[in-house]
Amino acid sequence: MTTQTERRLAAILMADVAGYSRLIGIDDEGTLARLNAHHAELIGPKIKEHRGQIVRTTGDGLLVLFVSAVDALRCAAEIQRAMALRNAQIPADRRIDFRMGINVGDIVEAGSIHGDGVNVAARLEVLAKTWEYLRVEPSARRRAGQPWQARHRLRGHRSTPTQEY
Repeated sequence: MTTQTERRLAAILMADVAGYSRLIGIDDEGTLARLNAHHAELIGPKIKEHRGQIVRTTGDGLLVLFVSAVDALRCAAEIQRAMALRNAQIPADRRIDFRMGINVGDIVEAGSIHGDGVNVAARLEVLAKTWEYLRVEPSARRRAGQPWQARHRLRGHRSTPTQEY
């Protein structure tokens, strides 16, 4: 007897802190206290506001699911903008900057969240620079075999596309 794997489509956001190990090496207690404050005061409420669900956390990372790609993109942009404001008075070597990858794809729920959609979001997050979020360009699905992505970087308080490849 074969069991059917349950899949569903979701917007997946992967985020982590750029240079987290370095920050922990400089000031572990201060870094953890600031990161926890960002989660409690900004990140958690923004995710909830945009109908997201935190599925997994690591020391410095998040896996978040959204029912809408628009909600995921808005959430990422608003978090990045707010973090820029929060970091404005912090010395550059002590800033908590996030990198984010967003993908819409199939997920498999089997005790945890798995699937190609999660893998693509994780790869995009690794490619993102600080203050960026990367997403797969929707038209990429029509360009078979071409790895197109849209890169968004905060400039001031706007998120603007700066590169597509």
